Amino acid sequence: MLSLIVFLPIIAGLIILAVPASQKQIIRIVSLLAAIAQGVIAVLIWRHYDPTMAGIVAAPGGSPFGSFQLIERIPWISLNLGSFGPMTIEYFIGVDGISITMVILTALISIIGVLSSWTIQKQVKGYFILFNLLSTAMMGCFVALDFFLFYVFWELMLLPMYFLIGIWGGPNREYAAIKFFLYTLFGSVFMLLVMIGLYFSVVDPMTGNHTFSLVAMADQANYVKGSILGPDSTTWRYIAFIVLFVGFAIKVPMFPFHTWLPDAHVEAPTPISVILAGVLLKLGTYGMMRINFPLFPEVYQAGLYIIGVFGAINIIYGAFCALAQQDLKKMVAYSSISHMGYVLLGLAAANSEGMLGALYQMFNHGTITAMLFLLVGVIYDRAHTRAIDKFGGLASYMPVYFGVVMIAWFASLGLPGLSGFISEAFVFVGAFSAPITRPIAIVSVLGIVFGAAYLLWSLQRMFLGKRKPDAAYELESDGHGHEHIHFHDWNGKLDLDARELTMLVPLAIIVIALGIYPMPVMGMLTTSINKLVQVLAPVAMSAVK
Repeated sequence: MLSLIVFLPIIAGLIILAVPASQKQIIRIVSLLAAIAQGVIAVLIWRHYDPTMAGIVAAPGGSPFGSFQLIERIPWISLNLGSFGPMTIEYFIGVDGISITMVILTALISIIGVLSSWTIQKQVKGYFILFNLLSTAMMGCFVALDFFLFYVFWELMLLPMYFLIGIWGGPNREYAAIKFFLYTLFGSVFMLLVMIGLYFSVVDPMTGNHTFSLVAMADQANYVKGSILGPDSTTWRYIAFIVLFVGFAIKVPMFPFHTWLPDAHVEAPTPISVILAGVLLKLGTYGMMRINFPLFPEVYQAGLYIIGVFGAINIIYGAFCALAQQDLKKMVAYSSISHMGYVLLGLAAANSEGMLGALYQMFNHGTITAMLFLLVGVIYDRAHTRAIDKFGGLASYMPVYFGVVMIAWFASLGLPGLSGFISEAFVFVGAFSAPITRPIAIVSVLGIVFGAAYLLWSLQRMFLGKRKPDAAYELESDGHGHEHIHFHDWNGKLDLDARELTMLVPLAIIVIALGIYPMPVMGMLTTSINKLVQVLAPVAMSAVK
């Protein structure tokens, strides 16, 4: 099932390759069917998954595959390199509670992304081939248990995202695409060096050969004594942790590596902004949880305070920047930076409550920001502007749109009863219960206040009050004393149409349902998170019951 969910979009891309470019509707339908099939397989994976067996490493005397499930492991590249001995790179994939949550999120956002791409008219064939390639790369990263395989999928994301922004983006699309590419490539180069160093430092306990297996790398007993990244090589392990952390932090994005994100979001078409915020940012924090922290637990423990400080900077700085924006899409982009700071704060807590909140925040952030960017796209399609001050009184003329906006805005704000509240609450519970992050958590609470400020202020300016004199739309009278809104070149659409409701309503239901009853997601996470915390801090484990 895992191979199928990863490579199904590639199959769809090959089918699209054979379809004439003029058959735009067939191309769209093939992509949608592939995305829906991914969603069905994700549900089947969720049904087959046993959360009580989850974990990060093998249990004593247990399977050599550890507690991962749905394992697929076969030799991919087998060579005998003479003095270096045999070298095997494996096609090694599997899921635990940490990754299965991201698999489900990726499948969901991919469906939304295809529906959102329905209005793309420019080079439709090339667009959907690249979109499907990106979908495969994202899914592959979340299931890969071989570092080399993970790196291949990680790098594979760069190409389609570069072209999707650079060809289908806004006026400054080339600049934004190149900036995204260079930032991510910079982090990837260091990741490659660490990966090679780890390969020569770790042996597979089953074969006695060097290995790229992340499961083997997570067990300190498998490191060769005296090797460059072995447990006794303190300096090099610190350096490896830092450069690997920077590579993942760029993707988060963490301050000061965040500057590529607002440009990429503003210039990217709406579907790509949805994918970027909904899934790609999570790969940074997922990489930290899957690779960075378990492979260098002692360095992680030494850097908790620093990670927490950067999390607080993200939270407050991102909120301040969002407060200053006049472009609605840029405001949402900076709010995304702020909300990913809560994930970093939860990871810095180094306890199960904080980690659980961080991973749940990753899932919730994916669904909430997808809604936010879709809503920005809806109003831009009609008014051809994203300037907040060009609107006013929209609630009277677009009541359904306003209702969905209220759900998304208040979920992002962290209103109790919506999913954003649960994850942020667990992050703060974990951060306050850890002495090292307690003062950071106290400061970070200000982010909630500033978040409320920019969200409510934008809500008030756009949807409440009266239409402004220089608004992006006009009012027309029907001759009976009633006025109707008229967008410039609005193509006959005012409130949400059927396609837009199909994208937004499921996300709104998920946000409300997981805010009231979060166990469908949190229940999958608990055992894996407890196991991860045990690996990272064997003495000070704070188990979630």
